[in-house]
Amino acid sequence: MSKTVALLVGGWSPERQVSLDKGKAVEKALIEGGYNVRVIDVERDVEKFIDHLTPRPDVVFNNLYGKGGEDGIIQGVLEMMQIPYTHSGVMSSAIGMDKEMSKAIAQSLGVRVPETLTFPYDPPYVLKPIDQGSSVDITIVMEQDNFQPDMSKKGMIAERYIPGRELTCAVLDGKAQAVTEIISETKFFDYEAKYADNRTRYVLPADIPQDIYDQAMDWSEKIFDAIGAQGIARCDYRFDEGGTGLVFLEINTQPGFTSESIGPSQVVYNGTGFVDLCAHLVETASVKNK
Repeated sequence: MSKTVALLVGGWSPERQVSLDKGKAVEKALIEGGYNVRVIDVERDVEKFIDHLTPRPDVVFNNLYGKGGEDGIIQGVLEMMQIPYTHSGVMSSAIGMDKEMSKAIAQSLGVRVPETLTFPYDPPYVLKPIDQGSSVDITIVMEQDNFQPDMSKKGMIAERYIPGRELTCAVLDGKAQAVTEIISETKFFDYEAKYADNRTRYVLPADIPQDIYDQAMDWSEKIFDAIGAQGIARCDYRFDEGGTGLVFLEINTQPGFTSESIGPSQVVYNGTGFVDLCAHLVETASVKNK
């Protein structure tokens, strides 16, 4: 008998629409893979969520992004119900979502990270939320800019701006997949460049020096293992050629999930089809704390 997979989409973060859109590709792949799929549009209502999980599915495929979906909250509910689910567990999800904590862990491994600044900030710097994804609410302030970003928002951190090329490396089950260079026409790889600007280009494999390529692969595996990530995750970097070198920015434990998305596309590049990747995540899904 085919397994029943509850596919979680939506949620209540600013990335809700991204989850809904990309969830259609996952749903199609799971059906093609022979699974019975039950799509759940997750709201901020625990009772309703538990009701949606009745009758109990065999596996939950977590396709939620941002707060509530990839920060350990939904993972905690699934742990309590003892339902196997894809991607990382409670602790590693929370660490991955907390940019300062994940940076501290990476730095303890000898990985280069951006300097965290204290107010007042001297440009160039990046102001960003400590716990958001998809480049939501990120502002870059350069030396020539004559504006001041909104400093009233809570939970923001400032980092020294790292110039250079945008690189990213996916890790599946602890194994780095490849390195992609992201070339966007916007100021940086922001929400618009990720989801709306069709001028954004992805170079796979990245055309960079072999030692930098290998370093990104090595660092990504080490960070993945150090935070206890599971399934698939993605590490983002800046490569300041001739300057700082390779710099780790963050790890995303719930990377975008279509065959064209950066993380899965690296797995596909290595010879595993998107349908098989979705099936692999289902078959290796687990309760992390039995």
